This record gives sequence, structure tokens and C-alpha cells, in this order.
Amino acid sequence: MFKIVDKELVNCRLFQGITEDDLASLLYCLKPKIRMYKRNDYIIVSGDKFDSIGIVLQGQVSVNKENISGNRIMMTILKPGDMFGEILVFSSQSIWPSTVQAQEACKVLFLRRNKILGGCEKVCSCHKMIIENMLKIISEKALMLNRKVEYLTIISIREKISAFLLEQYINNRNTIFELPMNRRELAEFLNVSRPSLSREMGRMRDEGIIDFHMATVKIIDLDRLRYGHERG
Repeated sequence: MFKIVDKELVNCRLFQGITEDDLASLLYCLKPKIRMYKRNDYIIVSGDKFDSIGIVLQGQVSVNKENISGNRIMMTILKPGDMFGEILVFSSQSIWPSTVQAQEACKVLFLRRNKILGGCEKVCSCHKMIIENMLKIISEKALMLNRKVEYLTIISIREKISAFLLEQYINNRNTIFELPMNRRELAEFLNVSRPSLSREMGRMRDEGIIDFHMATVKIIDLDRLRYGHERG
């Protein structure tokens, strides 16, 4: 039995509704593996066979995809408690379509697909609960991917930035908030060059639409920011 359960697992949505004691017993049943990675290490490379779910316990990892031209597009940043690979769990294929890379030194726990979907010797309710939780997570992941596609369809750099900042404003319910990623990561997420992103944000600051310092952004003129999103 797992005597010590990482707090990131307790907070992971896959184990929502499961007590720490039950989780320790469940992990004994699932027999996970834990691996350590250094900064910039590849955890999974696009085209690899992958039959597990990875849960980030420490550090941050990025999920990236290359287009036909060979340009890398950042799909998302995963932090402790976040997971990857769940899309393939209920799929008949096991070829991973993206590249997962450590953004910093990190620790990742892996759960094999056959252990999650296979029959539980103890027939415990917790096993059924993680499958229900996973279906919810997969549904929300599909909605997130749809959001990413929407960003990719926006042509104007200002419109991309405005749409992203408006989303952060809605999520935080405040005109002052911390960006969830650094400037390089944001540029990759919006599929623009970093110099172009910095230049356009500088223009928006000069025009009195936003202000920013490091990762903190303040929306000064919400109406003009909305206009920047809607135009084009």
C-alpha cells in the first residue's frame, strides 16, 4: 500500500471524490510508475506508442505539436495535478500525436491503460469513480481543444491577444491578473512570434488599453479591448 500519497494526486481531478486512505489503496491496485525528468527532457515524442496516463507531480511540462511547415505550436502547459494521455485511454490506437516536454525539472506518475480499464480484483467503488472522472475530463479536454482551434483561426495578432486577455479577465473576474504562462509560452500558444507579441502588447499599452509588468496584466480600457477582439 502507498503509505504516503503526493498532495498533487489528492488534488488531481482524476481522483476527485476519493479519500486519501482510499487513494493509497487504489494506487496499490493500479501499480503506477514514477519517473524524474530534467529541464527540456522529452517525456513523449510525437509518433511514440503510449498506453498510459501521465500525471505531473512536480514541475511543469508542455504539450506541443508541429505543423506541416515544421513550426512548433504549444497546445498547453501542464502543472502539478494536471495529466496527459487521457485522450488515448478509450481509443483503439496508441500512437501519441503530440510531444510532451519538461519545462523544468519534474516528476511524473504513469498509470497503465490496462490497469485503469481492467477489472479490479477488489471490485472497489473507487475504480469506477476514476473512470467516471476521466470521462468528464475528456469531455472538457475536447472543449479546450476547440478553444485552441478558435485561437488558431484568428488572423490578427491584436485580436489573438485581446481574445486571450478577455478570457483571463472572465476566468479571474478581475481586470488585474497573472498570466498563466510566460511570454515565450504565450507566443507559442497563440501561434505568433515572440517579438511580434511583445511589440503588439507594447502598442496596446501605449494606446492605454492595457498595462503590464512581468506576468501581471491590468486591463485599463475593457471596451477597447473587446473591440480589438471583435474587429477583423
